[in-house]
Amino acid sequence: MAATLRPLQRGSGDPAFRVVGPDRWLALRTPEGAASVLVRRAGTDAVAVSAWGPGAAWSVTHAPELLGQGDDWSDLDVAAHPFLADALRRQPGLRLLRTNTVTAMLVPAIMEQKVTSRQAWRAWRYLLRRFGTRAPGPAPADMFVPPAAEEWARIPSWEWHRAGIEPGRSATVMRAVRVAPALERTLALGRGGAVVSERLQSIPGVGRWTAAETAQRAHGDPDSPSVGDYHVPALVGWALTGGPVDDDGMLELLEPWRGHRERVVRLIGGSGFRKPAFGPRMTIQDHRHH
Repeated sequence: MAATLRPLQRGSGDPAFRVVGPDRWLALRTPEGAASVLVRRAGTDAVAVSAWGPGAAWSVTHAPELLGQGDDWSDLDVAAHPFLADALRRQPGLRLLRTNTVTAMLVPAIMEQKVTSRQAWRAWRYLLRRFGTRAPGPAPADMFVPPAAEEWARIPSWEWHRAGIEPGRSATVMRAVRVAPALERTLALGRGGAVVSERLQSIPGVGRWTAAETAQRAHGDPDSPSVGDYHVPALVGWALTGGPVDDDGMLELLEPWRGHRERVVRLIGGSGFRKPAFGPRMTIQDHRHH
């Protein structure tokens, strides 16, 4: 459960995601409004989901897919690769989530373009606390539901600036939220794929990486590794060959598992494997003072 939901957490201080012991609290923006969702283990092989707020019924209805229902790993064969075979054996319950909310997944992905996670998460915290909705029900007091599309659209330019989001990224968010209904319709196309990726990338400023990060979460895309990521190709390279690779090298390594490439990336990410910590560190740019 924890590993399946982990991609929704935007840093340890995320106002929309809270870890409380074995439980997970989510503050979700649903098509029917704000919702607080509590996901808790109920015995060895069951999970109990409770929800509050206008979006509560929608959240409970879609909770099975949120927790990985419909994500079928049965055709994934990693037996020929000892590292992956071991990673799969040790993570038998790992599934890819599907939130069924496209705009809500696209906006933070846009914020994470071309900056460090730390920068993006700081901006996310600032904007949610400033413009989000307090999480309904008995959710932890400092949790906030992200803004709806029309609320993102009303955030003034100086607040984006204050959050550390430069005009390029905030303009991309504005273009995305203006076509929110069309974005949500891509859910009818299934679990991601080329057509979904094309539709997402039809928004100027949304490239292959942002589309993949969105489809992984919103649609449950099992075959969309994050091309253009600062960390993922190196992690995949070190795990599978003992050395770093670039995007093309990563795609070449993952090709035997086409159809499952994001599943393989998630297996590596959840395995506890860490690539060696050396090499140049990415310079953190602060756009707020330019």
